[in-house]
Amino acid sequence: MKRLCGALTEIIVMEYGTRELLARLADPLWFQALGCVVGFDWHSSGLTTTLCGALKEGLTTLGDDVPLAVCGGKAKRAIKTPDDIRYYGEKWGIDVSDMITMSRLCAKIDNTAIQDGYSLYHHTFIFTPDGSWAIIQQGMSGEKKDARRYQWLWRDNLDIMSDPHTGITCDRTQEVLNFVAGQSRDARNAIVDFAAEDPDKMTETWHDVALSMPKRHYISAGDVNTGRLVKAFKTIHEAHPQSFRDLIEIRGVGPRTMGALALVSELVYNAPPSFKDPARFSFAHGGKDGYPFPVDRPTYEHSIDFLKTCIDKAKLGDRDKMDAFRRMAKI
Repeated sequence: MKRLCGALTEIIVMEYGTRELLARLADPLWFQALGCVVGFDWHSSGLTTTLCGALKEGLTTLGDDVPLAVCGGKAKRAIKTPDDIRYYGEKWGIDVSDMITMSRLCAKIDNTAIQDGYSLYHHTFIFTPDGSWAIIQQGMSGEKKDARRYQWLWRDNLDIMSDPHTGITCDRTQEVLNFVAGQSRDARNAIVDFAAEDPDKMTETWHDVALSMPKRHYISAGDVNTGRLVKAFKTIHEAHPQSFRDLIEIRGVGPRTMGALALVSELVYNAPPSFKDPARFSFAHGGKDGYPFPVDRPTYEHSIDFLKTCIDKAKLGDRDKMDAFRRMAKI
């Protein structure tokens, strides 16, 4: 897997450039197809974490020939992502503070601004010296015992707070509190307005809401520690957030605080956030019966042809190539 990932990385960068590689890695279907080619079945739960690990290790075999950084990983490696980013900043002599900020922000969004029951345990941040980046992170549901993958890509027109993902992948959809949906714009604005209130007024409003709150799956009065919430209100107010991004970056604003703010925006400001699940892809590639979605044959064929071309040009032994092509045929 390391050899194949290293060879494919090298040939894609050589033929198409680093930005094309980032775009491919941020494409949910192409990323899944790549995982299948290097050795996984489509439904293998470890595909995301192991493939990212193989990409990271494969890159080390290329030396300094490929200007690409693969940072972070699973569990403790995810926590060390800022250290990995700083290492490449020193190596390349560039300022990486924006990269560290974006890495943390996107993880905070998928853990707090999107509340779907999946807690992040894997975070891989990939970037180039010119500031282009992609993110592949994954959460696990303790209740359902399955995974959900979140993918991001830097682009000129990216609005980090409105439908920012290139794709979210899961085998099932559900009702989800999603503050970064385009539909949640009014809710985001309402919360920023609420943050300008006096903390005592914020607390009073919460008590009124808690007495009349509807049954919502994402939060109930019993879920909220009122003392911590009041402290969070004071912290939010004192930070003077000018935008939803400012607010979500405040240390200590977590899922419970955001859940409480969702109710405030919904009941007080009449600005409900989106509850539509942003997951758009299944770990499968679709089926002839249209489940979980119809096969997009042109896109599918294009991905396979692209991988075939890369494998054919890669510096691999005949056996490695034949094994890869065999797996490609199964896809």
